Amino acid sequence: MTAPRVTPQQAWDAFAAGNERFVNGASAHPNQDVERRSELVNSQTPDVALFGCSDSRLAAEIIFDCGLGDLFIARNMGHVVAESITASMEYAVTALGSALIVVLAHDSCGAVAAAIDQSSRAPSETTASVRHTLAPIQPSVQQLWLRDNTDTPYADAARIDANAVGRLHLAATVNELLRASRVISDAVDRGTVAIVGCQYRLTEGRAVPYTVVGPVELELASLDD
Repeated sequence: MTAPRVTPQQAWDAFAAGNERFVNGASAHPNQDVERRSELVNSQTPDVALFGCSDSRLAAEIIFDCGLGDLFIARNMGHVVAESITASMEYAVTALGSALIVVLAHDSCGAVAAAIDQSSRAPSETTASVRHTLAPIQPSVQQLWLRDNTDTPYADAARIDANAVGRLHLAATVNELLRASRVISDAVDRGTVAIVGCQYRLTEGRAVPYTVVGPVELELASLDD
């Protein structure tokens, strides 16, 4: 196993600083030159692994002001844990020495909206593969819906906060990644890796942390906000 080069806290601090530069319009665009390309020909040493939604508005290297070789990224619709995702994050931790896993959700998520629709009384038609992918998001829909509504088990998009569903699903994704991987859980237990779950605010450009597991100190927003 490749040992991390930095602590989870150091990895988070650098990662968050990049997002702050982006928010403020002061991106430095590091590690994007010819020398960096040459440096990475035979190896990569990303301190951060990112698992996010595949939404086109979440261009990770841009919103976190990173360059080539800085992030090890896996993305899919609705950031739903699958075997390939677990394997990718395990590879980042064991082979590449990443000290931080960031799970990145975002507001106005189409996958969350689709999961709400699929939880309604009259869901829209879609493909079997999309239904299968949306299924892990639906427990978060039900959790929020039944907390505030007792008249029917079927969700109504007009009466539910989709961004709040997204935050519940974000926390569930972090939990599922830990459940699915003993390798990652053991690394977190040793204190060499941490997982931070963030929801990206499209208008503001800020990745707001809502959940953390492991040795990182940061100010968390409430899942209810």
